[in-house]
Amino acid sequence: MDLKIKNKIALVTGSTAGIGFAIAKALANEGVEVFVNGRTVERVNLAVENLKKETGNKNIKGIAADFSDKTEVDQLIAQLPEVDILINNVGIFEPKEFRDITDEDWFKFYEVNVLSGVRLSRAYFDKMIEKNWGRIIFISSESALQIPEEMIHYGMTKTAQIAVARGLAELTKGTNVTVNAVLPGPTWSEGAGTFVKDLAAQKSLTIEEMEKEFFKSARPTSILQRFIDPDEIASTVAYIASDLSIATNGTAIRADGGLVKSPF
Repeated sequence: MDLKIKNKIALVTGSTAGIGFAIAKALANEGVEVFVNGRTVERVNLAVENLKKETGNKNIKGIAADFSDKTEVDQLIAQLPEVDILINNVGIFEPKEFRDITDEDWFKFYEVNVLSGVRLSRAYFDKMIEKNWGRIIFISSESALQIPEEMIHYGMTKTAQIAVARGLAELTKGTNVTVNAVLPGPTWSEGAGTFVKDLAAQKSLTIEEMEKEFFKSARPTSILQRFIDPDEIASTVAYIASDLSIATNGTAIRADGGLVKSPF
């Protein structure tokens, strides 16, 4: 299917691995000019080269920026003053008991997971409106709807992303600009892989056994009953970023493996 976004300019934050990398690859396969982002130049350059090899799209560039540092965010915006497709994917997570989550932790999670998308959207939104075309997508999580007891601070930021996306969408009335949130379920990324490997080691289980145990005990409502592949999330995001998705605006699209039991 031709998503009709060839030669559009996209910025995918947090895209050197995992879901972000998969989204960058999906967009690159559609002929999009993709800007990859990560915290270090080395990882960004490696991701750019890998994407070029995997997609054959040579129009892929990279910008390193740490989204916990506003100065670096401002520098990124100065380097890339205009985009057509903004994927607010960068995020951090950490299992932690509520009593142990410090004020500094709360501020850090909000800074990276929420304000990153707010700052970039503020920089690019009006220009999208002026051009009468644009896509802003927040990569939220099913944890926005079912706050995990072991990561309350993380869940809070994912809920906030949905709120920001809906509010911004209200400002797009009568235009060809859309703002949405996509809610992945548990997805096999670097962070998730490390999390599962650590748990497996603690319980003297294989990774495969730990995955089954995780979905049996921690995420029993999942219909898929396995970790989602990043490419399976990226295909949903690519459609929402496309020229075919104008009727989808201001909504939270679940790609959660059926984890959230509510049909609405």
